[in-house]
Amino acid sequence: MATTEQWLKLLQDAKKTAIIQDGKRKVHFLMTDGREMVEEYSVDTNVLVKRAWKEKGKLGQEIGWVVEVGDPEPNPADNLESPIISRRTTKTALEWRIRNLSYPKDVYSVTAEDDGTITVRTSNKKYFKKINVPDLERAGLKPEQDRISFTHQFNTLIITYKKPPKLLDMEKKVYEMVSQLKVSKDGDVQCPAS
Repeated sequence: MATTEQWLKLLQDAKKTAIIQDGKRKVHFLMTDGREMVEEYSVDTNVLVKRAWKEKGKLGQEIGWVVEVGDPEPNPADNLESPIISRRTTKTALEWRIRNLSYPKDVYSVTAEDDGTITVRTSNKKYFKKINVPDLERAGLKPEQDRISFTHQFNTLIITYKKPPKLLDMEKKVYEMVSQLKVSKDGDVQCPAS
């Protein structure tokens, strides 16, 4: 499991470029290990609205950008009726929205697991999903049950995880780092489409 210090050092050592576009501070990280990550922060709230990683296949071919935080890129091959998970973050919480789940709220159970995941299951055995929480992994933490709450409305299960102080502190340090970057003029930097 990574530590806060390892994550902060990885970001500190990365080559970083930043632009402000469409009300967002967009930061591109080229890590020393060759990985690429893009983060977008709302200029109004300073909250992370998107994080995506550039993925490569086993043979090194480009797969494209995989969204960790924010709405996933639409895939025409996806079944519009199947559950779709998106990840959001607020100043105080991590949030997952699982769309296309029509069961009533009392059918769902959302639990923190020893393996570092959050598990969603239904008592009618129609839905089961283990959700990884990379933010907590980077902070060297595991999910805690008392930080989890959930609600269900409009066929969407909304899971909220109250951020622990260690994660809030780590996010503050990352934002301080990206907010001090020199901002390039719009259009000078290659970033994935949002």
